[in-house]
Amino acid sequence: MKKNSTPIVLGLIMLGAVMRVPITAIPPILTDIATGLGVPVSQLGILTSLPLIMFALCSSLAPLLAKKFGNEWLITLVLTTMLLGSVMRIVNLPFLFIGTMLLGAGIAVINVLLPSLVSTYFPKQVGRYTTLYITTMGAMATVGSVVAVPAVSASSWKTFILLLTAVIGLALVVWLPNLSRQSRAKRKKEGVVLPSMWTNKTAWIFLIFGGLQSLIYYTELTWLPTMARTAGLTGSEAGILAGIFSFISIPISMVTPTIVARLKKEERAKVMLGVSSIMVVGLLLILIAPGNFMMWLVIHLLLGASVSVLFPYLMLSLSLKTSTTQATAQLSGMVQTGGYLIAATGPVFLGYSYSRFGSWHPLVLILLLVTLLMMWTIVLIEKKETIA
Repeated sequence: MKKNSTPIVLGLIMLGAVMRVPITAIPPILTDIATGLGVPVSQLGILTSLPLIMFALCSSLAPLLAKKFGNEWLITLVLTTMLLGSVMRIVNLPFLFIGTMLLGAGIAVINVLLPSLVSTYFPKQVGRYTTLYITTMGAMATVGSVVAVPAVSASSWKTFILLLTAVIGLALVVWLPNLSRQSRAKRKKEGVVLPSMWTNKTAWIFLIFGGLQSLIYYTELTWLPTMARTAGLTGSEAGILAGIFSFISIPISMVTPTIVARLKKEERAKVMLGVSSIMVVGLLLILIAPGNFMMWLVIHLLLGASVSVLFPYLMLSLSLKTSTTQATAQLSGMVQTGGYLIAATGPVFLGYSYSRFGSWHPLVLILLLVTLLMMWTIVLIEKKETIA
């Protein structure tokens, strides 16, 4: 750990705090927003897709911008943009969409830069500090989703969005002391200009893994409650299960990076294949599950636990599989650009299976195939100690 690391540690915590909650806290109050704006709630459906689209469009720009401005200044600009985008959302419908796009763009850049920041400031403690921001991200996302409806009931949807904006403002204030750091100059001293990651075959495999694990997560997040209700559970039961699916990520994300960082590549492959096998079991149970709450609780625990390990593994591997912070940023940008393009197709296209076939079984079978393909990419990724 470097001397006077408190500002960067606090900065990492606050960056984790704003990586998801400005977006994930909105779906529970879509009806309130629609009522307040005087529009059908169906017009707000795109709000769940816009961030993923912006993730895909903006992730590849992050390494280029970081090289020009430096990580510290770029994050300051990004947080300022997010602050503006968040407050814009309370104005009217067009500004709601524009503000969401600005938030998505900002989160995309932070997503890419965080692994590079951890590698720069804590090269020997990557697991610990990856755990720090991922745990904060999951905790804040869960808290935001839980308090959204009560907060809006007690005040208004605009007040709640202003509270979310205040969190971003706090993150900006906490981050400002880090502007005196000069990570850009250090990257220049590394000297070597790396070839494009897009010509690296293993990086492409990494991209596919990132896309497939994200596709699985967002598809399960979107459709598991509806699957449970179709099976015979009540709306409240499905809501409880959805909360459990998200909440389980908090304790798991607290231990996953530290454990995985200590493993050799062969051991990582075995552990991640075991985790993926848990997902396979959960998906198979959906095919035979009756309308029984306990059975669906087991399914949500299995699926929630598996996806809660896969994302920290992805973020940690961006640092573990690269030899310089510049390579980390390039790989992160590539993986998240292509990965979110893949992920964005899942909830939309796979969701049509029920209306087309009158059953969720085709979607589950596709997810099983996707999981098996993802498992194969893990084997290929862990054949090499470093990608670049």
